Amino acid sequence: MFPTRRRATTLLFGSALTLGGLSVTAACGRAARAPSEASDAHAKAAAPAPVRRIALQGAVNVRDLGGYRTTDGREVRYGRLFRSGSLAKLTPADLRTLAGLRLHSVVDLRVPAELRFDGRDRLPHGLAVTSRPVDDTGLFEAMQSAVATRDPAEQQKRLGGGRAEHRMREIYPGFVSNARNREQFAATLEDIARDGRLPMLFHCTSGKDRTGWLSYVLLRLLGVPHAAAERDYLLSNTIRRPADAKVNAGLKKAGMMRDTDLLRPLQEVRESYLDAGLGELRQEYGSVRRYVSKGLGLDGKTVGRVRARLLR
Repeated sequence: MFPTRRRATTLLFGSALTLGGLSVTAACGRAARAPSEASDAHAKAAAPAPVRRIALQGAVNVRDLGGYRTTDGREVRYGRLFRSGSLAKLTPADLRTLAGLRLHSVVDLRVPAELRFDGRDRLPHGLAVTSRPVDDTGLFEAMQSAVATRDPAEQQKRLGGGRAEHRMREIYPGFVSNARNREQFAATLEDIARDGRLPMLFHCTSGKDRTGWLSYVLLRLLGVPHAAAERDYLLSNTIRRPADAKVNAGLKKAGMMRDTDLLRPLQEVRESYLDAGLGELRQEYGSVRRYVSKGLGLDGKTVGRVRARLLR
């Protein structure tokens, strides 16, 4: 019997979430050094920061956004903001680890299709999730639909020839141009500025695109240089690679995909993807600060509170 579309989604996402924490994260609270970067005008501020990866068996790409240095020598606080992939497959041990972070709020950026297939977040008792879906331009459904065909020719037709990369580059400009997306990002930044909302964790399915964009914008808003903020964005590739490889091996073994390299552009983050969003941002607003003030509608007092809560 051919696997159902739900089976395809489970292989693509469920297995990654189950295996990823064991494969790619360090012990909770243990620091690892981020990769070094090319020098730039703010080399001292952009020096690699210790990256705190949170070890969860049922989630991938869970990490603390703290530790990055700003151009004026301040540091982003640890233990205030966390980024992650889906939390739908957390184990009882994961829930205890998450409880230890003393979170006050969780923001879920996934769209309804992702919730239906992957499930809602599993969270420690008493912790509620705020759903703020950011449009993925139908990518999730398109990817799991292509895999579910089990047809190499059809998969090549849908994902090959640069089509997967094109789909990814289409998503990022919408983080800037789509008014509803801007509202969701703005509401999350406003939450950070409010009393009692931190520590906060925000996530999407893989924790790399919508989560990556919001993390980049936040770090830049705080004064972290572009090179360091981009490095944090690209770090998802290193963290997710073992889990994605196991997913791809599972798809091959199940006979669902012959050429899993077709999925690589969808599983990775790339500079060209971020550049597509930043190109739209520069065209519409000129800078990250104006994107935040004009596009997201955050006034100076709100931005000041965000900085005060997250910098030391």
